[in-house]
Amino acid sequence: MREKLPNPSLLGKISVEESLSTRRSVREFKDKNITTEQLSQILWSAYGVTDKKNNFKTTPSAGATYPLEIYFVKNDGIYYYYSEEHSIEVIKKGNFRKQLSLACLNQSFISSASLSIIICAVFERTTLYYGQRGYRYVYIEVGHSAQNICLQAKSLDLDSVCIGAFDDEMIKKLLSLPQDVQPLYVVVVGEKNK
Repeated sequence: MREKLPNPSLLGKISVEESLSTRRSVREFKDKNITTEQLSQILWSAYGVTDKKNNFKTTPSAGATYPLEIYFVKNDGIYYYYSEEHSIEVIKKGNFRKQLSLACLNQSFISSASLSIIICAVFERTTLYYGQRGYRYVYIEVGHSAQNICLQAKSLDLDSVCIGAFDDEMIKKLLSLPQDVQPLYVVVVGEKNK
């Protein structure tokens, strides 16, 4: 069953410039839940809709093909983000942070982080129009989405780290990904353990 998220705020507490100057990769997190409002804001920044008429999103996309699929892991389950509805749905209930940590080559800090966003893609949405060059466009789009997440996290007084080191097959199995969906990047978000 899908759960509608609160509408995102369009006015931040700090400037983009401050987010840029203070963002750092953090690998020590408090085992503390983020709020529903924070989750809503972060998911919207990752791939939320900004223009309902045209279905344009926060992330630039070659030809507006929008190949990305956003999954995330919290301490109570694995979820999927429906950007057009700004809603989420649980895929699996339970705490899978340890399994995600193992899939990310034993990066143990993932086990205590509040949120891990797994950015995936259906390459064919873009390669259908752009051929082999479409692969490049998808990777560029993943970078845009990850940067949005990191800057939004910082504006919410949270920290993050981007992870490219993981076992693709373990991630696919953990998330129960469809055959055409490929995991590309993991962005871990939480409150820094000071």
